[in-house]
Amino acid sequence: MLDHALPDIDAWTLLFSNNGLPILRVTKRRLDEMRADLDRVDVRELAHLILQDPIMTVRVLAFIQPMRGRSLQRDITTIASAVMMAGIEPFFNQFNELFTIEEQVKEAGPQALLGVLQIIRRAQRAADYAQEWAVWRQDINMEEVRVAALLHDLAEMLVWCTAPKLGLRIQEQLKAHPGMRSADAQKQILGFTFLEIQRELCRVWHLPPLLQTLIDDDNATLARVRNATLAVRLARHSSHGWDDPALPDDYKDIGQLLNISPEAVRQRLGLEPLPAREADGQNEDH
Repeated sequence: MLDHALPDIDAWTLLFSNNGLPILRVTKRRLDEMRADLDRVDVRELAHLILQDPIMTVRVLAFIQPMRGRSLQRDITTIASAVMMAGIEPFFNQFNELFTIEEQVKEAGPQALLGVLQIIRRAQRAADYAQEWAVWRQDINMEEVRVAALLHDLAEMLVWCTAPKLGLRIQEQLKAHPGMRSADAQKQILGFTFLEIQRELCRVWHLPPLLQTLIDDDNATLARVRNATLAVRLARHSSHGWDDPALPDDYKDIGQLLNISPEAVRQRLGLEPLPAREADGQNEDH
């Protein structure tokens, strides 16, 4: 467990690149069950499992990029495609020495484990929102948008997994200074922001340019990026309940993305009862 900031951004990326990154215990358990009977593994079921786990998702995407070769014109941006390209048996051979987040941060105490699991839960919720809205928008590849939301806060998760004390210090700094920007707290404790570390990791792991674009808030003029970014924002602002003062702005922005009113956004989130005709299933729009 790291308890001090590293000297430069290369040191951070090296730390994450040279270590087999930990995955959720539930992911490891299901993968072990599947490994026991490879002939019955269903690619869609396997992809669905991976897409619940942000770190496993990025491990699979980073693993597949060098295999893509020149013959394949399109980048591999979906997990099912990655698994099919690798092949079931080689995939399970590659990911056979897995250790878990729960094991890794155990010695740092319950607060550290709670911290990282909260961030992962937030990422899972963001991914669900992003996918639902991508379907509503009739996005041609909703999984890419889902992956972008799932991986949006990847560097934050990795810092919490390898240096939970620093993650806790950032949290404490923000609590002590309520008006402080998260990026400023990150820079103060780590020397860099999560976003700076993440951009470098995307480059080092050769993640598809499309995913790098979708993960980066600086490209928010693109509807697909806005889809992922707003999903992340909603998951973050609602993580401690639905009374965060930033939420009304989120409903307005999500409404603009989906072409519906802020009230309709709240209804879709189950925060307000549906109008009678929609509740009766008579809404013809969607």
